[in-house]
Order: sequence, then C-alpha cells, then structure tokens
Amino acid sequence: MKYLKFLSHCLILNKMKVIILLALVTVAYANVEPLEGNTAYGYIQNYAIPLGEKIRQQEEQMMQGRIVGGLPTTLGQIPYQAGLLASFLGISGTGICGGSLITPNRVLTAAHCWFDGVNQAWLFNVVLGSTTLFTGGTRLATSAVALHPNWTPLIIRNDVAIIYLPLSVQLSAVISTIAMPTGAQINENFAGENAVASGFGLILDAADGGTITSNQYLSHASLNIISNTVCTFAFPLFLHESNICTSGVGGTSTCQGDSGGPLVVTRNNQPVLVGVTSFGSGLGCSSGLPAVYARVTSFLNFISQHT
Repeated sequence: MKYLKFLSHCLILNKMKVIILLALVTVAYANVEPLEGNTAYGYIQNYAIPLGEKIRQQEEQMMQGRIVGGLPTTLGQIPYQAGLLASFLGISGTGICGGSLITPNRVLTAAHCWFDGVNQAWLFNVVLGSTTLFTGGTRLATSAVALHPNWTPLIIRNDVAIIYLPLSVQLSAVISTIAMPTGAQINENFAGENAVASGFGLILDAADGGTITSNQYLSHASLNIISNTVCTFAFPLFLHESNICTSGVGGTSTCQGDSGGPLVVTRNNQPVLVGVTSFGSGLGCSSGLPAVYARVTSFLNFISQHT
C-alpha cells in the first residue's frame, strides 16, 4: 500500500490511464514546489500514467496485495475496510479509494476522494465484505457525502468525509464496524505504537513500475506511528496537529489507491480507528519518508454530527 504521490492515494482509472497526484517534496525538505505540483488541487486531471482496463481483466487471474511491502488480506481479516469506486463529473473513468465502516450505514473516508479542489465526484460505489474491488462483496451506490466544512485541498487540511449509505448493511464475520477512540484514548497521540494500515492500493511504487491491476487483493501492513515533531521534518508546510503519521523506514507504506483507508491500533484486543489515509511523498511510496493521515481524534465532533 505504499505511498501515493504527494497528496492522494486515490487513483482515477480512465480507460488506459490512472490519474495520480505527483506533488513533490524534496529529500532535504528545502525546495518548495508550486501549489500545482505538491497538493491534491487538480490532481485528477493534471497527472496520469498509462493503466487501463487491466483492472477488470486481471481480477480473476491471480491474487496480490496492494500495500507496498504489505501482505494479502484474507476475507474477514479486516471486516471494517470499505473499497470505493468513484465516478467524476466530466471525467470518463473510475476513482479508487478506501474507507472505514463506522456504523452500519456510514463510511469514513478522505475528503479528496470526493473533491480534490478541481474535480468533483458524483457517485461512490461502496464495496464491503470483499478483498477485491470489482467482484464479490456487498455493493452500494450513493451520492450522499458530507465533506468536512473546512476541507482545504491547497494545504490538505481537514481531509475527511462521511459517506451516507442508502441502507444499513447486515453485519457479519466479513462486514463489521470499527470503534472510534473513546475515554482517555481521545487525548493520546499514539506515537511509538504499532498500527495496521490497509487498502486496495499499489504494492509496488509506480516509480518502480507498479500499476493497479484488478487481480490485486486488499492488503495490509504493520506500521510504526511516529510523533508529529519527527513527521514535520518531511512535510514542514503541510503537517498539522490534526494529522498523524507513520514511519516509512524499510519501504513499507500506503500508496496509490489507499486514500481514505484506515489506520488502526489495538485496544483490549479490539481494533480502534486512529487515522484516515491522506497523503505521502512524491518521491515514492518506498522512499522511506512518512505517510500522513487525518487524525481521527481531531474529527470526532464532525463524525458524531453525521452518525
């Protein structure tokens, strides 16, 4: 699930093209790229790599995971994971993102999966209870999405949204909700803890020839949460207290297609959602630089207003 180019792990599969954000951050953190090059603003149309109909053609051929450096996920292992297939106004193609089922009829995702500052989605097809995006599972279509009122694509701030499902899904061993932080957890920063990130994104950095193919299964990886103080060195212009970061040391990270997906810690043997996949470095998913998420504890009021 390695890291999506700088701002978004959402991919737009436009017939033989995948639109990805290539916003760049320098290794030394010294050079600042123009806004057009280092934010989610307009990434859908501004950046593309050849891809195409491979996704549908290959899904039945073989099984792979998609988190760079991650492992394939078995059905029911991450039952709160949602896959999102987005349709955009004026763009022929499908956007790929992730999400987390937080109630039987609500999914938490990244705001940039619905609106990137230029391009607007009009429909999500939400996939639950499946390890593949284009086959299997429970599938629900909806256009009811609540963006955070202060979502700011230019600086990737408040990158969260709530998807309203048209009906409540039946919970089971393969579809279940995930808990929000409560009590003392609300004031934790989680730095130093191990967490699990999951998604349908790349398992090999696009810079190394990786592409999204429909044979790829949901994958996951164990990552170390780092302090925002450390993470700021990588993203001095964009990191905010409402973000949470994981280390990219070792080349394992979230990547293209993972946007909006969950970052989860374990409390009392139960998964607790602490992050929503937001952005990473344009130097590549396996660059060793941190991955950045929206910090769930910073958005509990917004979430409660829509659940």
